[in-house]
Amino acid sequence: MFIRKKRNKSGSTSVHIVRKVEGRQVHVLSIGTADNEEELVKLEQEALVKLSSLQLQNSFEFGYAEDQAFIKNLQSSIDRIEVSGVELILGKLFSEIGFNQIKEPLFRHLVLSRICYPGSKLKTVEYLMRHHQLFYEIDAVYRYLDKVNSKYKELLQDISYQHTLRLFEGQISVVFYDVTTLYFEASDEDDLRKIGFSKDGKSQNPQIVLGLLASTEGYPLAFEMFEGNKFEGQTMLPIIEKFKARYDIQQIVIIADAGLLSHENIEALCRLHYKFILGARIKNEPKSLQQQLLACTWHNGQTHTINKADGVRLIVSYSEARAYNDNKNRERGLRRLEKSVQRGKLTKKHINNRGYNKYLQLNGEVAVSIDYEKIHRDKKWDGLKGYITNTEMTPTDVINNYKQLWHIEKAFRISKTDLRIRPIYHRLAHRIQAHLIIAFCSYKLYKELERQLKEKKLTLSAEKAVAIMQSIFTVNTKLPASGKSIKLIMAKTDEQQQLLNAFNINF
Repeated sequence: MFIRKKRNKSGSTSVHIVRKVEGRQVHVLSIGTADNEEELVKLEQEALVKLSSLQLQNSFEFGYAEDQAFIKNLQSSIDRIEVSGVELILGKLFSEIGFNQIKEPLFRHLVLSRICYPGSKLKTVEYLMRHHQLFYEIDAVYRYLDKVNSKYKELLQDISYQHTLRLFEGQISVVFYDVTTLYFEASDEDDLRKIGFSKDGKSQNPQIVLGLLASTEGYPLAFEMFEGNKFEGQTMLPIIEKFKARYDIQQIVIIADAGLLSHENIEALCRLHYKFILGARIKNEPKSLQQQLLACTWHNGQTHTINKADGVRLIVSYSEARAYNDNKNRERGLRRLEKSVQRGKLTKKHINNRGYNKYLQLNGEVAVSIDYEKIHRDKKWDGLKGYITNTEMTPTDVINNYKQLWHIEKAFRISKTDLRIRPIYHRLAHRIQAHLIIAFCSYKLYKELERQLKEKKLTLSAEKAVAIMQSIFTVNTKLPASGKSIKLIMAKTDEQQQLLNAFNINF
């Protein structure tokens, strides 16, 4: 059984208790209808009590007849009900990582809430009030964010780094770097928030550029924010240099995608004696080398190595699965382009190198058409992928290491969806940075949950585990006959019990 809120056409909100029967929601009890936020909070609290009372009935046996009667009339006797699963499990992992070094409870609430109820700070305050009976003024939260930014940023990154170091038995030799963009709802630019190329398709909105450094398997190590119009290739070295100096790391291999590939970056990496693996743009190589690659008869899994200057190698591999996906994605993009051309929706401004718009061309002054000859030329490259490296790794090891970049891509995807790091509603730079610090810690906690679920051989995603946590309640009450105060963890389903048992939580 669970609580369901329904928005009515009149604008009011009705609260019900329902249960699932063969995949359908079946109505159990109506709690009432609220016309404002205050009434809704009261109804939600009443629903929690009713829900716990229904779940407790026939679930416990006590030694006194009076206690049995008390259970039947539990609604009037319960002191407190709270959603406790998140605190019981994520709170435990929070402390294991070491984030409990920050003593203020608000920090803990902000990090855990970002995972289980992501949203604006105002929404977070409402969530803490409704579900945990924790009352914070929104201005107090903003003031605390200022403290997090000024006092705790470096400490929290240190805690995350030291925990990750323990996971890898004291040695991190490979790091992964990538960037993304985060947009703002506000339309005004300033020194930080700038109009630039948006990876979210929000090029009309001011944005910032976020650089993230992660370990193998995607555990976050460090981050920095940059102006929204900053070229992503210029963001990598400042973060890596700071990270290397801070932790006195002698040698690391840097892995990044083709967006970070530039002559200046490669030259700087070589000058600073870094080892690296970067995604290559093989279509930008000299014509003679392109012809050499296209003249090869490629077989699945085959690689070809070309030695360049200063110990740098270009490794090119071929994959039948990649060739299939390249062709499939192009055909899907082409169909969308053809429909847009037929409808006359495309103009000169759409001719650019973004996605499949690269196949558009301008005929005369106004007519936009598709360059099918360019599509035919691109097909020759299907299945081919290039890597630039100055390591001594075998081609297989280079490719396998590079493939782990998907972990950092997943990090951005989780941050933007599950943790809803964007859009950002803050305006001041230090508040924006504090928002990113909270998200950084939440993502670290999310990754630790993923790791421990896998380690404990639970076939649950982190997202599913969090949903189960949110269905676990604690009831605080006093038995009338014995006078004994008890705290009951409401975990009656198999999946709730399995999750608590896996994390050694008694109930």
